[in-house]
Amino acid sequence: MIEDLKLVIDSNIPLRDAVFITLRDAIMKGILVPGQHLMELPLAHQLGVSRTPVREAIHMLELEGLVIMAPHKGARVAAISEKDLIDVLEVRTALEELAVRLACSRIEYKDLEKLEEINQKFIDACRSSRNDIIRIAQLDEEFHQLIYEVANNDKLLQLLNQMMSQMYRFRIEHIKLKERRQVLIGEHKVLIMALANRNEEAAIDAIRKHISNQEQYIMNEIQAHV
Repeated sequence: MIEDLKLVIDSNIPLRDAVFITLRDAIMKGILVPGQHLMELPLAHQLGVSRTPVREAIHMLELEGLVIMAPHKGARVAAISEKDLIDVLEVRTALEELAVRLACSRIEYKDLEKLEEINQKFIDACRSSRNDIIRIAQLDEEFHQLIYEVANNDKLLQLLNQMMSQMYRFRIEHIKLKERRQVLIGEHKVLIMALANRNEEAAIDAIRKHISNQEQYIMNEIQAHV
């Protein structure tokens, strides 16, 4: 029995997706830890479902890189490797640099207002005594998602959204330590100011430093647990 693992109930989505969301959130929150085996039958019993949606959900997690399948050993939660981190964040850097460059010329006052609103919610969540890591990560994701949308390039948005789940896992790791959240707040403010001034050079520099700091912090955490 895995403590705190309860099925996310939503009548509007297929059971397979509900199981997928439940397991993904458990991985993100650290309820399911790297290396932990995901056994279909025990999970099905605990979640109150049949094995089929569990099997399908595990396959979906494998496609997102959150689970790895080993011959004769089954599924287990994937660890974050140094190469995974570098590969994902190299691509993220290139795509987000383009996004902020485009956003500088296309952002409107209403977009800046909305960005400030999301960022204030992010700040409030970071400073809240609830320490709701998932909420903080979701707001950070919303902040960046709005910039992607302001860039107004459908193909770019599609590429960034395809990487969202892998970036989300790194985002979770990055905000677990409360001291890091204050740094993120400052980085967001610098980026907003650059966008408000339509300063492409400053915006690109801000997003590059933002992602580089995330990479360095998570890399240090990986190496500390080797």
